[in-house]
Amino acid sequence: EIHIKEPIEKEVNPHLLPGELLLCEASMVYKYIQEDGSNRGTYGKLVCTNFKIAFLDDDSASDDNEPQLKNKIVGENDITLQCVDQIYGVYDEKKKLLTGQLRKYPEKLIIYCKDLRVFHFCLRYTKEEEVKRIVSGIVHHSQTPKLLKRLFLFSYASAAPNNTDGRNETVMFDTLEDWRDELERTKGNVKYKAVAINEGYRVSEKLPLYFVVPICVSEENILKYEGRGIPIWCWSCHNGAALLKMSAFPKEQDDSTSQTQKAFLDGIYKTISNAPYELLKTDDLSSSLPSLQDIQTAYTRFKQLFLIDNSTDFWATDVKWFSLLESTNWLEIIRRVLKKAIEVAEVLERQHTNVLLIEESATDLCCVISTLVQVMMDSYSRTKTGFQSLIQKEWVVGGHGFLDRCNHLHKSDKEEAPVFLLLLNCVWQLVQQYPPAFEFTETYLTVLSDSLYVPIFSTFFFNSQHQKDTVRSGESLKTQSGPFRFLTVWDWSVQFDPKAQAFLNNPLYLVLASLHKSQRKTARFKHQRQLSLPLTQTKSSTKRGFFREETDHFIKNILGRRIGKFINSSDEPPNSFREFYDSWHSKPVDYHGLLLPRIDGPEIKVWAQRYLRWIPEAQLHGGGTIATATKILDLMEEVQSLQVKMDKEHSQAVSGDVHSVTLLRNSARLSSLFPFALLQRHTIKPALPTSTWKDLEDEDDLVKRDDEFVDLSGDMP
Repeated sequence: EIHIKEPIEKEVNPHLLPGELLLCEASMVYKYIQEDGSNRGTYGKLVCTNFKIAFLDDDSASDDNEPQLKNKIVGENDITLQCVDQIYGVYDEKKKLLTGQLRKYPEKLIIYCKDLRVFHFCLRYTKEEEVKRIVSGIVHHSQTPKLLKRLFLFSYASAAPNNTDGRNETVMFDTLEDWRDELERTKGNVKYKAVAINEGYRVSEKLPLYFVVPICVSEENILKYEGRGIPIWCWSCHNGAALLKMSAFPKEQDDSTSQTQKAFLDGIYKTISNAPYELLKTDDLSSSLPSLQDIQTAYTRFKQLFLIDNSTDFWATDVKWFSLLESTNWLEIIRRVLKKAIEVAEVLERQHTNVLLIEESATDLCCVISTLVQVMMDSYSRTKTGFQSLIQKEWVVGGHGFLDRCNHLHKSDKEEAPVFLLLLNCVWQLVQQYPPAFEFTETYLTVLSDSLYVPIFSTFFFNSQHQKDTVRSGESLKTQSGPFRFLTVWDWSVQFDPKAQAFLNNPLYLVLASLHKSQRKTARFKHQRQLSLPLTQTKSSTKRGFFREETDHFIKNILGRRIGKFINSSDEPPNSFREFYDSWHSKPVDYHGLLLPRIDGPEIKVWAQRYLRWIPEAQLHGGGTIATATKILDLMEEVQSLQVKMDKEHSQAVSGDVHSVTLLRNSARLSSLFPFALLQRHTIKPALPTSTWKDLEDEDDLVKRDDEFVDLSGDMP
């Protein structure tokens, strides 16, 4: 049976931003509401602009179906061109990846997005000419290589009115004064200096205009190798120890060049190891952490678990959830990165020793580790303004290649790697382990990850400050109406109204630990996909095992001998690290002080909100951390409203009509998908395949046999 909503008679036109142009459109396109076999959906118009792909129907304007976190730039049925991951066509029930020129046009279009949404469009009822135009247009504008100046970022910047103030509390680190203020804030100005030697990019196009180096480093040394081999300051600890980073020399050099460079480095090390500087410890991240290729491979496998075509696929993978999750290696990479950050924090905090992070460009894993160390050790970095300033300092101005790593121009898959996304996943582990320590919420991190693909902000669309400045100065000559200016992603009012922005702020920031612990206890629901592995290949010491007796019992009886080999494997960290780690975790948490993430076994979890928010089958009815936070927000609003009333009546008792103060959100419509979507009431749990039922019913058989490895790359996008 096909449930069809009658086509709408009235014309629906897309809402276009300044500089946005309609490129192609198709009417009578049928969008499936959910792929559960019932074919429920709605007719509408599919359009493609130079900014987005959008589906328009009469429900688009319905307030009842709008998510609470409504984005003013990207609607619920909008996909920015940079957010498109892969496009598949369905020909006679077979899926085929669409790229380049098409000889035959599909009857159905499936669009997989980088924010893990999946859209299914049926084109059977659409005119043939319109099908050709819309499919060719979407594939061409979202999948083919393009020039930087063809990004919508430039069209919007030249056409949008310059009415935003453009400056907020976030420190942009684009002036010498910003760096000097940061040195003063961290008490690093005694041993380190902000330099302007790179003005006009005369040292290197990869370095920012202004940066900080040890006072003893001369300008001559900085100029010698275009900034390579120079320790660049990131942050100073309260005890004077500093975190530094350095761009390494290329490994493949002739002997004489290598000897000269080695002598240069020895001189630098000797200079910054003398008083007043602390001892120096170097860490080559390219050898101690996974490569960018490993990170990309792991994430590509990991995201397939969440790009679900239909309900049947979801329940089929649920049986092998742990095996599939472990085989991706994504959680293990997160654990290794967090462990490395703890090691660096231990050297700074306990050993009072400077740490120099070394990487070929110092703009990838250096950014991840330096940011995590500062989030763990500096409570200012756990405020919203502090965290945004930190991202500006280490990533945007620090020269992380967002354009290449996110592959915004579709030029080279070889350069693509989700390095910034890896950082956000690591920060999320800390946020969910220590909620009161952070001024921002997991929703803030989710929205920030979505903003990677919104090309009206310049923040995540350049490889370096030099590239941005060069393009901006070139475009300014062409623009007649004043200076050419880009928006920054940190102005959240561009995307969200004040009511929606409330979801980005943590109402429990700095509350007592007792409340924090009670909030972490979640109720058991009928079905809840467990978001951490029951056991990873690395374990804690046998004396302080992180499994309790009941967990051991569970392993022996349910999982049998299959994973016994993991229990016996050991990859013990050094004793000093373990002692530091265990000692810190044995004491009460100071939310203003040092924070160390728990990294043993199941403590590393899947970021549920980001990865499961579009999957109705995975929702917790009336639950989820954001639903809990919403209740607290409502209570706070009510208390504040009552306070205002009391002030007006000169501290006299209020008459008592509490319900008129504020309209509480209907909890019956909340789920863990909130605030990105309301409760999915129309979801139908499909009949499980016979083979799956057999697996579920015959538990003994499931215990005895090994998990089959499913190669996701072949069957799924």
